[in-house]
Amino acid sequence: TERNRYTVLRSTFIHKNARDQYEIRTHKRLIDIYNTSAKTIDELSHLNLPAGVDVEIKM
Repeated sequence: TERNRYTVLRSTFIHKNARDQYEIRTHKRLIDIYNTSAKTIDELSHLNLPAGVDVEIKM
């Protein structure tokens, strides 16, 4: 899991103690598939996935 944290000042000019913190978490999984066929690659590339989920296929 990769975490990126961002700190932003709430105020536009002064009051440095007033800050908001945001975080983006990126989860990655790796699956190795051996002895694949063209149909397997085609099925994996056409999966219906929720928003924000991506599949990258490397050969």
